[in-house]
Amino acid sequence: MDLDGKVALVTGGASGIGEAAVRRLAAAGMSVAVVDRDEARARAVAEDTGGLALPGDVTDPATMTSVVEATEDRFGQLDIVLLNAGMTAGQSGVDDLDVAAYRRIMGVNVDHIVFGVAAAVPALRRNGSGTIIATASLAGLVPMPGDPIYTLTKHAVVGYVRSVAPLLVGDDIRVNALCPGFADTPLIAHARDQFGDFPLLTADDVADAIGCILDRGQSGECWFVQPGREPAPYGFRGVPGPRSAGSQRAGAPPPVSWEDH
Repeated sequence: MDLDGKVALVTGGASGIGEAAVRRLAAAGMSVAVVDRDEARARAVAEDTGGLALPGDVTDPATMTSVVEATEDRFGQLDIVLLNAGMTAGQSGVDDLDVAAYRRIMGVNVDHIVFGVAAAVPALRRNGSGTIIATASLAGLVPMPGDPIYTLTKHAVVGYVRSVAPLLVGDDIRVNALCPGFADTPLIAHARDQFGDFPLLTADDVADAIGCILDRGQSGECWFVQPGREPAPYGFRGVPGPRSAGSQRAGAPPPVSWEDH
């Protein structure tokens, strides 16, 4: 995918995976809007990459609308949206449910994705096409008992992406989920020592995977990213379809399965 001259918006773009993505996209010739609640850091990254800093709270739908509008106003179009801002929960939600903290992670990890898609789609339609990538996690594909509420939010992102993607194919808007394993970023800094010699991704590894999605991803795919492996779409298994009363008669064909998108 030729990125030269195109425009991207990246949430959570001031550090970690978001910053690595901003720098990678800018190096490919893109103009990038850096959205982050850390205004000083967002401005520093934007200045380094010739982009636009847009500080704000991604859990606010008005913020997502305003940053999309500001990006279009500044650069004249919008081609790629990376909804990357995220946080961990730090509670199981079983015996230690902190409702305020639960609402906070749902706002960042789930609401922000929904608000971001709703804000971005009109701009991408005006552009004639575009790509939305939502950063989920490997925890969106498999259970992670160490952080169940975080896992809940990332499963929600994966389900939302897979369900929204078919609705936008006719607009030539591609929607994908990025599902990295553990990455050595500020998100796990508080628990870094617990990983010991466990292989971790770097932020640049995940930025490389974003490039792979932009190059050859098909809408609705959820790409896993693991150390030492080539990023690729995750293969979801089909689930059994409904069995009609007639299918239980002797000699009836077996029940069909839903086909995965």
